[in-house]
Amino acid sequence: MNEEDGSEVKSAVRVLELLELLARVQKPLTLKMIVGELGYPKSSTFNLLATLVSRAYVVRDESEAYRIHDAFRNGPGWLNGSDAQLVATAQPIMNALRDEGGETVFLGSRRRDGRVKILAKSVSHQQVRFDSDIAVTDPSYCTAMGRVLLAYWRPEKTAAYLARERIIQVTDQTVIDRAHIRRLIEAVRDNGYAISDEEFVAGGSGVAAPVRDGSGDVVAALNIATVTGRFAANRDRMIAAVIRYADELSARLGFKRLNTES
Repeated sequence: MNEEDGSEVKSAVRVLELLELLARVQKPLTLKMIVGELGYPKSSTFNLLATLVSRAYVVRDESEAYRIHDAFRNGPGWLNGSDAQLVATAQPIMNALRDEGGETVFLGSRRRDGRVKILAKSVSHQQVRFDSDIAVTDPSYCTAMGRVLLAYWRPEKTAAYLARERIIQVTDQTVIDRAHIRRLIEAVRDNGYAISDEEFVAGGSGVAAPVRDGSGDVVAALNIATVTGRFAANRDRMIAAVIRYADELSARLGFKRLNTES
């Protein structure tokens, strides 16, 4: 195929064939395996993969093998632009938080309608663990990430979301009183974190902290999600860890916290 024949561009075709290959397989592939399968030069294949990783279409794991991002595999929603950069920056931090605490870690952002869009996850290696589909959206009123994102939204937007959202008793522990929900959201700014303790999933609990960009805006929430028994036993440790790692991610995104000490 000739790049100049007007029908196809070789580099674009190679990117698509890389994505198609990674979408077909269930396990991550090494660079050697990909080169062997597609027959591309090793150097150009590595460069194409590096570009896809930087845009968060592809994830490179600890063993230096490649897999397609879950958002593309499960659909809908290819990540691009600011979300892609956010995920590319966050994934190593999420993996480190998972490895330190042994629990599943999620990254979520706020949709225009106020609900939570899960951007990425790093799943616990424990036999009994919390997990969730990355292709779904979650309500914000009863989730830790959602409460963080609502807390740092414009007040009129948060009020509109709470008025519009159907507040239902998801579990026996779900807070459904709107005044109580507002107090929980307001407390996030004072505490620096939010908790959902069996309010969205029976037997599942989590804690989330805000992630800021270089301008100081809260652009995402970092979340530790676990089974309720382990959360009860390690609550303070998990709160401290998610705040610490969210601060690290914020710093990598360019946020500089002002030193208020005299």
